[in-house]
Amino acid sequence: MNSENNIMITPLTNDLIEHINMTNDYFTLYGKVVPSLQSGKWSYTEILFDETREIRYPDDKLEWSQYINQEDKALFLAYINNVCIGQIRIIKDWNRFCYIENIATKQDYRGSGVGKLLLNKAEEWAKQRNLIGMSLEAQDDNLGACRFYVKQGFILGGVDTLKQSYNSDIDTTLYWYKLFK
Repeated sequence: MNSENNIMITPLTNDLIEHINMTNDYFTLYGKVVPSLQSGKWSYTEILFDETREIRYPDDKLEWSQYINQEDKALFLAYINNVCIGQIRIIKDWNRFCYIENIATKQDYRGSGVGKLLLNKAEEWAKQRNLIGMSLEAQDDNLGACRFYVKQGFILGGVDTLKQSYNSDIDTTLYWYKLFK
């Protein structure tokens, strides 16, 4: 279903705060990214799992009003027919990148262009602030998300095997970057 032209992206306002976690649906883990560093350049291969599994991250509990009308952070929500179907939460990072804290699309709307529109909005926001690119983190076992980021022009820029040490389900955190031309 391609419904990009019916999707409205809007900045967070106080009356929309209740919609933020509506986009936090389950997603399928069906494979992983196996990174490799050769001569200072990252590459990766993919491994598909024998069995898939559904997971869902806990709802974020932040002071959402801090994302309203701010110069250094923002949260945009995607709507279709007044139903919240996606979100992207971004900050102006110390390294002149727009760091994507979270991006989520409701399960029924994945593949419909919502994520792409949200990333386009984040890129527009970042360029207005003269940032040099966008960055985000993804877990190595979220192959679907990693494939999406690559399709949107992100490249693998780093790997951390210790960041999620408290979580035995996560081996490796991947750092993805999109540099602006």
